[in-house]
Amino acid sequence: MSVVDSSPLLPSLLEAISSIMSLEKKLHSNLGPYQPTVILHGGAGGLSRENLPPELYARYHASLLDYLTRTRKLLDSGASALDAATYAVTLFEDDPLFNCGRGAVFTDKGTIELEASIMVSSLNPDGPPVGAVKRAAAVSLVKNTRHPILLAKEVLTASDEDGGLGGTSTMHCQLSGRELEEWGWNERGLEKKPDSWFWTKKRWEEHRRQLHPDTRSLDAYTFGDLLASVDPFYQMPRQDTDIDIDVLEIPSQGTVGAVALDSWGNLATATSTGGLTNKKPGRIGDTPTVGSGFWAESWEEDISTDLPELKIEKSSLERQLLEEATGILWKHTRALLGPCLDTLRLEEEYSYHSIHAPPSHASAMGISSTTQPYASYPPLNATGKARRRRAVALSGTGNGDSFLRTNAVRTTAAISRFSPRQVPLSDAVKLIAGPNGELQKSAASRWGRTGEGQGGIIGIEVTDTEAHGSNHSSGGKRGRAVFDFNCGGLFRAYYEDSQGAGGKEVPRVAVFRELDY
Repeated sequence: MSVVDSSPLLPSLLEAISSIMSLEKKLHSNLGPYQPTVILHGGAGGLSRENLPPELYARYHASLLDYLTRTRKLLDSGASALDAATYAVTLFEDDPLFNCGRGAVFTDKGTIELEASIMVSSLNPDGPPVGAVKRAAAVSLVKNTRHPILLAKEVLTASDEDGGLGGTSTMHCQLSGRELEEWGWNERGLEKKPDSWFWTKKRWEEHRRQLHPDTRSLDAYTFGDLLASVDPFYQMPRQDTDIDIDVLEIPSQGTVGAVALDSWGNLATATSTGGLTNKKPGRIGDTPTVGSGFWAESWEEDISTDLPELKIEKSSLERQLLEEATGILWKHTRALLGPCLDTLRLEEEYSYHSIHAPPSHASAMGISSTTQPYASYPPLNATGKARRRRAVALSGTGNGDSFLRTNAVRTTAAISRFSPRQVPLSDAVKLIAGPNGELQKSAASRWGRTGEGQGGIIGIEVTDTEAHGSNHSSGGKRGRAVFDFNCGGLFRAYYEDSQGAGGKEVPRVAVFRELDY
């Protein structure tokens, strides 16, 4: 008998290994039929390679990659989309790089007012315990709660025994102010922090610089003076003092968001921000406004079963504009010629949709390049209809007032849901947040002169008929992560299929249109 065989530790070691394997098998056996995924954003703005130093980008890259992989691991272990999206945002809220929680921007009075929101929906129409009924909650004017996103989650889930996802009693969607925070601390056990915990030197200097463009006046009231005004015995250095890279030319950005899909087809979107630098106290932005900065919903729609599976090529912006112009011309022609054209309607619609097949589901940024069968996006009046469920979740970042004016993310979802062509979410995002989209158009003549209209949107779309195959133990049904933006850059992290990795998903972090820095 060998020394190893006679070791008294061997049986215990084998038993431990067996227990771990059994636990892992149990966890995966409890997963649903969808492969979990997540996409994150860390803000958008007038970025360029010239004004984003490589050292600073490396820090953003490290944080985004870390938070992405940790959140995905949580999802793969069986966590709900709600818990995973919330968890991701708490990581951002503790990171001084981003404009949320610790490191949020100041108002013009030198205070910090935080906002956060969360929303859930599901492919499962039956609701809890597996599926999540569409519910939203948002908080604003938060000043001393360490994690505003957890406060929003408590508003969502504390309504009744169903955790706020089923037969809720209060149904509150938006709450704000000191009494809300005290409820969170005293009744929900959330962590309270003093004002100084949220302050960072970077944001204070940004605040002072915009109030006083003359840099000489910045010495009049330094960050050290601010700390001393609260605690004259406060000892430096602080953890954020190593962020000393010159960022004078980088416009303010950093609103964060996470969109997650769990194995049961539940979607959750979570967003958190400090708002605009030097905003007026009391200002409410798009982040806590349902439909402007966040949205999630699911629905049933017809699918066609009698048409051939035509491959769809991705349409260009010029083609979309041409189709829109053709539609307007046809509308006015019908108005002039009257009902005599009605006999041609069915033939015209079928021919139009056959020739002008909708674009593929691939993102404008190349997250997925697989063309989809025409049967997935049926025309109107087709025979042999069947039904399927579809769900989307979205989070926005950028100039919040522009998102408010356009009701940006709800409009995005509505385009995808109500368009006769059943537009893929990626194309809907492009129409709102992409170059020359509705956000940009909303700025009118102010575009390019201020930050108005700038922004980006991330999201996930999933249907109950998709099965593209997967190596993941939870099954082959998958959602698609999408994004687009109209400004210099969008800090984002997501998972992408990679042929070079044997078809497996790989984590990806990017800021600019080009994926590599």
